[in-house]
Amino acid sequence: MSSLNLETVLQLPVDERIRIAEAIWDSVAREPAHVGLEPWQAEELDRRIADFEATPDEGLPWDEVKRRILGTP
Repeated sequence: MSSLNLETVLQLPVDERIRIAEAIWDSVAREPAHVGLEPWQAEELDRRIADFEATPDEGLPWDEVKRRILGTP
């Protein structure tokens, strides 16, 4: 891909802008160590992990949640 400036990118058709956004997101996801969390985010994740570890049988598996949301048997 050649170098593009933001103005040029914003003039592209939506499907091409989506492909560019996906490529950028994929490149970020490959480097999770460079994505920082705010302190409150880290605290919330720690709290949720502690809740899960304290009561691992509480909650529902994803398949069950999805079934309920979609209203399928």
